[in-house]
Amino acid sequence: IDQGKVKEESGRYSSRNSLQTTTLLDAIEEFKFDACIGGARRDEEKARAKERIFSVRDDFGQWDERNQRPELFDMLNGQIELGQNVRVFPISNWTELDVWSYIKEDKIEIPSIYFAHKRKTFLRDGMIWSAED
Repeated sequence: IDQGKVKEESGRYSSRNSLQTTTLLDAIEEFKFDACIGGARRDEEKARAKERIFSVRDDFGQWDERNQRPELFDMLNGQIELGQNVRVFPISNWTELDVWSYIKEDKIEIPSIYFAHKRKTFLRDGMIWSAED
């Protein structure tokens, strides 16, 4: 934002995606990363359903679902061509129950910020929004 590369959106349905994407692509370019690790899961949202564990991106960071490799029997192919990079989502196939089971089994502490707190909210389009975000 300070460098003028991106502008934070405002308004009713604003998104931070452009801010995050630009920052990620800049970091990939600056540090010459071949791979970046993420925590997305396929069950979280419809757009991620076709995402692979090894998700190949072009040098513009774009994903082409027709250019994704099959992942049969957990045999993963991380090879990339010049100009490509890969986003790796190791828990892509996990469900929310898998995540909570892992947390319980390994006795992982959950930060208090994850839990609900009293705060000012408002109702919009049938959803409850935090007035402080």
